[in-house]
Amino acid sequence: MKTIIFIHGMFQNPKSWDNWIAFFTDRGYNCIVPPWPKHEGEPADLRNYPPEGLGDLELKTIIDNFESLIRVQDEPPILIGHSVGGLIVQLMVAKGLADLGVAIASVAPNAMLAFDWGFMKNSALIANPLKGNEPFYTDLESFHESFCNTMSMEDTKEAFEETATHDSRNVLRDCMGEDGQIDTEMPHSPLLFIGAEKDETIPVELCKRNSEAYNDEMSISNYKEFASRGHWICGQEGWQEVAGYVADWLQEHEVVKYNANRIETN
Repeated sequence: MKTIIFIHGMFQNPKSWDNWIAFFTDRGYNCIVPPWPKHEGEPADLRNYPPEGLGDLELKTIIDNFESLIRVQDEPPILIGHSVGGLIVQLMVAKGLADLGVAIASVAPNAMLAFDWGFMKNSALIANPLKGNEPFYTDLESFHESFCNTMSMEDTKEAFEETATHDSRNVLRDCMGEDGQIDTEMPHSPLLFIGAEKDETIPVELCKRNSEAYNDEMSISNYKEFASRGHWICGQEGWQEVAGYVADWLQEHEVVKYNANRIETN
């Protein structure tokens, strides 16, 4: 039984993966969905009572936690991540710790930017250096604008109440620094990048450019774009289509790797 480790992004916790856990468990995968530090528990409690020290959380702490978890697995797992979670997937793939990696609406490595108004606005608001280590407190309006811009306010409210959390500004700052650096010219396990056409947080052109940055001729870096989706692509109506595409891609590349291993053995 193959293991999938799901990695959430900023302003979320494991609750955001509930539908995906059920989907992939039904397909025979062992699913693990760990929280980031300071993200354990119910999102409503985390919003109402922000954990002490949340604003001090750094990307490296999150990376180290996931690396420790991955290294104790019996074999390299499949990694699926959203947003900053997608960047963490790429970082683990670069370390040779993943069998397959899926980066959905992913923050890009190497301080790769998009000159898109939504991207620049959201990034500036969160990373604002004048705010120091004060957490970024998300609310319904900002969640709708940055995550659920293709959804009704009623559906946004449901998503917000069920999954939204506050977060550390330092995580995004660190993504743009040394901790977010990857040598994209090195050989790597197969990677799938998924972009959401209407994403105001991670524009599709950035997702595509991210996938194309991996230029080792012997390695696989695929890109798939889904129309009419926002940053909430993993939870909004039609998430089953996205999950189904990912499942098919995983199966295809598991078969390819299995056949390649048989050839090498023989």
